[in-house]
Amino acid sequence: MATSSNENSCAHSVLDLIGSTPTLELERIERLLGLDGQLLLKLELFGPGGSKKDRVALSMVRHALATGLLKPGQPVLEVTSGNTGTGLAIVCRALGHPFYAVMSRGNTVERAQMMRALGAEVVLVDQDPSSQPGKITGADLALVRTRAAELVAELGAYFCNQFENIANCQAHFNTTGPELWKQSGGKIDVIVGFVGSGGALAGLALYLRQRNPNLHVYVVEPASATSLATCCCSDAGHGIQGGGYGKASLTQLRDVKIDGYLPVSDEQAAHAARLLAREEGILAGYSTGAQLHAAIDLLKGTERGKVIAFLACDSGMKYFSTGLYP
Repeated sequence: MATSSNENSCAHSVLDLIGSTPTLELERIERLLGLDGQLLLKLELFGPGGSKKDRVALSMVRHALATGLLKPGQPVLEVTSGNTGTGLAIVCRALGHPFYAVMSRGNTVERAQMMRALGAEVVLVDQDPSSQPGKITGADLALVRTRAAELVAELGAYFCNQFENIANCQAHFNTTGPELWKQSGGKIDVIVGFVGSGGALAGLALYLRQRNPNLHVYVVEPASATSLATCCCSDAGHGIQGGGYGKASLTQLRDVKIDGYLPVSDEQAAHAARLLAREEGILAGYSTGAQLHAAIDLLKGTERGKVIAFLACDSGMKYFSTGLYP
C-alpha cells in the first residue's frame, strides 16, 4: 500500500497510488446543522478505482501470491457489486492476471462500464424475478455466487471471496486505521460503517480500539434490511448498493464488539449524500450518505460532543443513472 508522502517523488505503478488518502473535517455541515462534535470523513473515493475497495483488492491479491494460493498468470474471479471488482481490475492488470467480475444486473451500469474499461471481463447475472433494478437482495447475491462457482471451475480461477478473506480486514487494519488515527491527531471517539463484507469496519475497529479502548463502533444498515441488527435474514430490496444483502452475520465482524445498529432509509442516504456534495464539494455514493446521516443523528443524540469518523466509500460518479444527483 502507498505510504510515502514525498510530494517530490514520482509513482512508478498505479499500485503505488493505493492508500494514503486524505481526511476532511466536515466543518460546513457541522456549522450548518449546529452540531456539537466533529465529523471526520476519510476520502477513500480519491483512490485510483474510486473506492475503499482498492486497498482490499491489492491486499487480497498480494496475500494470495505470497501464500501460493494464486499462481503467476492465473485468472482471478470475484463476486462484486462493482467497487471490489474495479479495484481488482486495476490490481490484476498491473500484476498480469486476467480478471473476471461476476455482478448482478441490478447494480448501476457505470460500475460494469468502469470494470470493462480497466480490462476486466464482466459477467452480469439476471436478478431474481422478485427483485427490482437498482435494489439488490440476498436472493440476487445468491444467484451471483452460484454463477461465480461455475466460472471458477470452468476457468481454474482463484476466487478472492472478500466476505471470508482475511486479507480484506487486514488491508484496513494495516493501512486505513493507522492513517486515520494519525490524521485525526489521535482523537477518534466513534466510527460508523455501512457494511457489505464488513472488512473495512472490522479493520478500523480492531486497530482504533488498540488506540482508544473506549471507542464506540456502529453498523449502518438499510432500514428495509436490518439483518445484522435483528440476527435474521431479510431480502428486502433497497437502493444503498454495496451492502444490506440479507446476511444474519458476517465473518469479517465476528471479532468486533458492535455498540449499536443504525437503520437508514434510501431517502435519508440520498439526502445526506446531496448535502455532502452541496456543502463540502464531495461527490459520494449512497453508502457514504447513509453513514453521514447516521453520524449526524449520533451527534444530535447519544454521541453529542464526540469525534465521529467514517469513510467516503466510493464516488458518486457511479450513481448518475440512479437519480441520486438529479
